[in-house]
Amino acid sequence: MKLFWIATLAALLPLSLAAQTEENLDPEVGGRVSLSLDKKIVKGLHISLEEEVRFDNNFGAFDRFHTTLDLSYKVLPYLKVNLGYSLINGYSTSESAFKSARHRVFFDITGSYRFGDWQVSLRERVQMTHRTGSFNEYQNPTNAWALKSRLKVAYKGLRRWEPYASLELRNTLNAPTINAVYNQSSDKWGYYEGSSFTEKGDAGWFLDGFSNVYINRLRGSLGVEYRLDRRSKLEVYLMADYCIDKVVDANAEGTKLKSYSEEKGFTGWLCARYSYSL
Repeated sequence: MKLFWIATLAALLPLSLAAQTEENLDPEVGGRVSLSLDKKIVKGLHISLEEEVRFDNNFGAFDRFHTTLDLSYKVLPYLKVNLGYSLINGYSTSESAFKSARHRVFFDITGSYRFGDWQVSLRERVQMTHRTGSFNEYQNPTNAWALKSRLKVAYKGLRRWEPYASLELRNTLNAPTINAVYNQSSDKWGYYEGSSFTEKGDAGWFLDGFSNVYINRLRGSLGVEYRLDRRSKLEVYLMADYCIDKVVDANAEGTKLKSYSEEKGFTGWLCARYSYSL
């Protein structure tokens, strides 16, 4: 556990050193409502389908649909693996239209240990999100890779109620790598050769590829599951996200870096999920 927090602090430290400008966003509140159907295929092997609706901007706007198909297998009593796919349909309030769909695939390994009425689990998830439609390739990769690590503690000593708490770290694995510095006196981006500041306007001069790795989200959750009957349960939980995103703003040709900023902000989520086993 000590190594876990040391690694976290070591990953967060470069964030304050690498970004050229910093912006603190106003806190927001959003909501998530989802319906999940689960079907047992054989012992230990399950398939599930979930539809989730998200709202943001202090519940003032519809954000997106998440449609997820998941296949899970319990390899051992304490070890489970998952393979899943999500179709993400986001909505643009400014354009009053749906954005181009995104496709996400993920793979999970979850280990759990129970002592008495308590259960501790650690989930590692690797995910890839594929962008479609038109977008600025100098700002975002076509395929965004991330690693999520979640520690969860649940109390199972109650008959129908199961309260829990969790903490999750999300690492972006291939964010844009920017090789540029900001000259305040000239209000321009470039690089230093010795002691002199030099500008360069060739395409991609500021982009050294997509190899920037850093923790860009800390998430904490508190919730409770209530078993309605042997087939269905209702889950209600609160989430708090602290996001640290390095945002690149460049022209579509890649000849000009307009800004490279670090955005920080909190978002709170009120969430509910209904699950039914077929």
